[in-house]
Amino acid sequence: MFGGEAVEKIILHSDANSFFASVEAALDPSLKGKAVAVCGAVEERHGIVLAQSIQARRWGVKTGMTVAEAKKCTPNLTVVKPHYDMYTKYSKALRRIYNDYAFKVEPFGLDECWLDLSTGIKNFKDGVYVAETLREQVKKELDITVSVGVSFNKIFAKLGSDLKKPDAVTLISPQNYKEKVFPLPVNALLGVGRSTAAALKKYGIKTVGALAECNPDFLKQTLGKAGETLWIYANGLESSPVLSEEEHPPVKSVGNGMTPPADLKTADEVHAFILWLSLEVGRRLRECGLLCGGVSLSLRDTALAVKQYQAPLKQATDNGGDIAAAAYRLFAGKAGAPLPLRSLTVTAINLVDIRAPMQIDMFCDNRQTEKRRALNRAVDAVCGRYGQNALLPASLFGKGFALSPSGQSFQR
Repeated sequence: MFGGEAVEKIILHSDANSFFASVEAALDPSLKGKAVAVCGAVEERHGIVLAQSIQARRWGVKTGMTVAEAKKCTPNLTVVKPHYDMYTKYSKALRRIYNDYAFKVEPFGLDECWLDLSTGIKNFKDGVYVAETLREQVKKELDITVSVGVSFNKIFAKLGSDLKKPDAVTLISPQNYKEKVFPLPVNALLGVGRSTAAALKKYGIKTVGALAECNPDFLKQTLGKAGETLWIYANGLESSPVLSEEEHPPVKSVGNGMTPPADLKTADEVHAFILWLSLEVGRRLRECGLLCGGVSLSLRDTALAVKQYQAPLKQATDNGGDIAAAAYRLFAGKAGAPLPLRSLTVTAINLVDIRAPMQIDMFCDNRQTEKRRALNRAVDAVCGRYGQNALLPASLFGKGFALSPSGQSFQR
């Protein structure tokens, strides 16, 4: 062990750099060092950029651009199709490595994790050493890089992993956090999106330091509960624990959303895409032993404006077809639903344990419901072994959608 001051928590946040593009380069070394964009419908100019390499980002290529827009940024752009199964494989490999270093590892999407080292080491110097060792192991075993933040809470650990990229370690300690964090733009903090940053800017709050110096009552009045939370984040007072999978609180919602290979221009395309997403929502519900009593639909148009709708279900379900039908009714019932659509999310809400007693609908054919559940379990088993696309409804055949595991979300 290295000498140094004892601290209550030592937390790492490891973020795989340009994850999708890095995996593609690991699979095809000829892509290394090039401006690469991972895109849906790469043969079409209106296909969408799903991810990009660091080199492409330096040329101004951004997620959500069309292929045509991205190629205008640099004529040397290499466009490749996504390989989602490999991204999932690499994500699992990353977590296996992390589990060698920490008793508690909390995933944050496919490519990010928090690690709690508090029970194993006693000072930040050791924390940095572990981060450097971990970083080198990932590079050697997986041929991709990670940036790691080392800090005394989860928020600053994540911020640290964002500060220096790629392939770097950044320490934010109780002694240096004001120096490192306070000059940063306010949107460097987790939870400060574009709209929140714009709202804060109206009051001259442009940096994390300015946010930290605000009266928390003012922030709560201006932004609601989120304002108070952001004040806590800015002042380094966030104290939530790193939670292993077993420690997570009950799931409150299960969602699946992604950007399709090309903008959705017709109601038929939206209908098919909703079904595609909903099938995975149903599978995840069954995996968790849950039923949903409602459905939420989030729509993002080409101007990146978001509209969200939700509705209850007459009968709780874990069937993707029922979820899709409810989601499409939400879309069809809103005359102002934007078309074309850039992305779409279907979320199961009002969740209940499948074992919980519930009122049976006297007009429902319960024998048919049980048959459908047995069929769904059989389909889950096949897809679990051979991949998510092993069995699909005939109506989705040839649609060309690429289901992204990274689009899945759980709200607890």
